Amino acid sequence: MGPGVQSLGGAIFMRSSYNRIAVPDGQPIEYPGGTFRVPDRPIIPFIEGDGTGRDIWRASRRVFDAAVDRVYEGKRKIAWFEVLAGEKAFNLFQDWLPQDTVDAIRDFRIAIKGPLTTPVGGGIRSLNVTLRQLLDLYVCVRPVRYYEGVPTPMLHPERMNVVIFRENTEDVYAGIEWKSGTPEAKKLIEFLNRDMLKGTQKEIRQDSGVGIKPISPFGTKRLVRRAIQHAIENNRKVVTIVHKGNIMKFTEGSFRDWGYELATQEFRSRIVTERESWILGNKDANPAITIEENAALIEPGYERAPAEFKKKICDEVKRALEAIETTHGRGKWRDKIMVNDRIADSVFQQVLTRADEYQVFATPNLNGDYISDACAAQVGGLGMAPGANIGDGYGVFEATHGTAPKYADKDVINPSSVMLSGAMMFDFMGWKQVATLIEAAIARTIQQKRVTYDLERLMKGATRVSTTEFAGSIVENMQSLAIAGR
Repeated sequence: MGPGVQSLGGAIFMRSSYNRIAVPDGQPIEYPGGTFRVPDRPIIPFIEGDGTGRDIWRASRRVFDAAVDRVYEGKRKIAWFEVLAGEKAFNLFQDWLPQDTVDAIRDFRIAIKGPLTTPVGGGIRSLNVTLRQLLDLYVCVRPVRYYEGVPTPMLHPERMNVVIFRENTEDVYAGIEWKSGTPEAKKLIEFLNRDMLKGTQKEIRQDSGVGIKPISPFGTKRLVRRAIQHAIENNRKVVTIVHKGNIMKFTEGSFRDWGYELATQEFRSRIVTERESWILGNKDANPAITIEENAALIEPGYERAPAEFKKKICDEVKRALEAIETTHGRGKWRDKIMVNDRIADSVFQQVLTRADEYQVFATPNLNGDYISDACAAQVGGLGMAPGANIGDGYGVFEATHGTAPKYADKDVINPSSVMLSGAMMFDFMGWKQVATLIEAAIARTIQQKRVTYDLERLMKGATRVSTTEFAGSIVENMQSLAIAGR
């Protein structure tokens, strides 16, 4: 529990207010024994967001409340609690991210937010990044799928249905860098050139800005663990580790290696690696195949390789057969989750040309940022892209687009990103029927071609509606949709 929610003799005691805003009537979500316990009236903090966030939040909250009421018929309800960040917080407290806001999200565990301004002129880099680091929200989850009728440049957008697990706390987003020309940058460059690069042909230019790219086994493994657990729980059959390890061998190359290590150590009975599948497939096709023959089939150029390299590949084949032939052989590996890896630039091409070969991605921070937006562009853009930042015992769900201040308070923006993020939140809470209803109602509204301007201008025969009207159509469609599981 956080500093504001305390337990005494089994009773829960909450702070009465945060940022001078009274806590609504409801109960906090608990996390005993590593499992969420969600009451019938959970208190959910929300950050309205800057710019268009105001319009988007009003529309989204209306949809959320209608979906909960439709599914639970008054037996459950969200106690929404506004917490302040961004421009609203700065105007009131001269603080972009008040401690009370962080405390409230920590205390109530699950929150949702609209887009926030990144302050100009120094101080805090990014409110989103800061929240992730303060609460250790170490995985960014970005599902990307196509909704029928959404305008797209792709011939077969329906092939795109992936979930991206992006590491959230390391890589270049750790924010460890120094500006060109500063004493700190000069000191680091001098140390690197004099001590760390001594005797090499490498030298950092004196006028460089310098950044540090940390990637750890701890950060990598907990991210990959989440990705594989998601695949198991949602019957996804492929988990792909994305990296640029051919160049950055000790950061992104290690991310790949640590990912495989985690997969084979913790999920051995549930997974097979791609190379293991080749080895087992060769053995299934020819039970009499030798270790050397199998090695030659899985490694291009094996015959011309040095003896030491050949031994390494043969040892790999031998280890795989000894470890899993009994449990995974004779075709049983085909029923396992495939864990493979792809070079980042290669996978950017492949999500365009054969997106249906991918289901779950596990990526370092920067690669995940790029590939999330690249996938979203194929199925309607960031206006249709939900997102979540998850830690152990915490979840913050958010719009993935910016604040678009020129459209603020004009009631024209597509609210689907926050609405679909809310659907993710309800699924995370275990209110899966609510999540399914929201997604189905959004899909039906789009199929009816009652859409906001961003989609209408690209859809032949569509009717342009306001943000408020779009929400109204979604709520109306909920009434005629069947409730999943009933």
